[in-house]
Amino acid sequence: MRAVRQAAAVSSRLRIEGVIGVVPQRHARARIIAWLIDWCCVIAWAGVLAAVCVPLYLTGALHSLPVLAANALSAVVLVVPVTVGLAALESSRHAATIGKRVMRLSVVNNQGARIRFSRALARNGLKVAAPWLVGHAAVYAITGTSATAATPGWVWGLTGAAYVLPVVWILSLFVASGRTPYDHLTRTAVRRTPRPDTAVPADQATVALPS
Repeated sequence: MRAVRQAAAVSSRLRIEGVIGVVPQRHARARIIAWLIDWCCVIAWAGVLAAVCVPLYLTGALHSLPVLAANALSAVVLVVPVTVGLAALESSRHAATIGKRVMRLSVVNNQGARIRFSRALARNGLKVAAPWLVGHAAVYAITGTSATAATPGWVWGLTGAAYVLPVVWILSLFVASGRTPYDHLTRTAVRRTPRPDTAVPADQATVALPS
């Protein structure tokens, strides 16, 4: 029975990796749910920061910060820790964030192996940090130009980009193999994590995913 389960796991793995003529599984719903779970963790971290920063703002300690400095500070205390934390989890032995572990997903490279921290950092930089920083910049740009008669065109462009990037990321989950642009750029993929009783032995060869 164990041999049958392992054979089924190998077959499933090959199908996921797209090496037996089958379109790779998308796991779009699972990936979205996983990100919502991760987002709850991000909100918890933001709440911790708010408990510290709001009193500082109310006392006027942050009022003197220029727009660029305020944007940089928010990135350092919020965006950077979240991006680094997600990268650390995806490059760990579990190869998954908290949300992905709940949904039994893991991040691998094109050979099906665990990714290094540098690649995980690049992946989450494109997935999380880039849209987030653009959004931050858009908010500060709108605030900084609110006193002018007309909002400059570049501000509207920045605002549009802040919305377009996340939408593209989500829509790409439902197209073709479901690999997002940041998956392709960092040569990574998200796959189902085999259950312990159907795990593929370590000596089983893996074949590259299609890029």
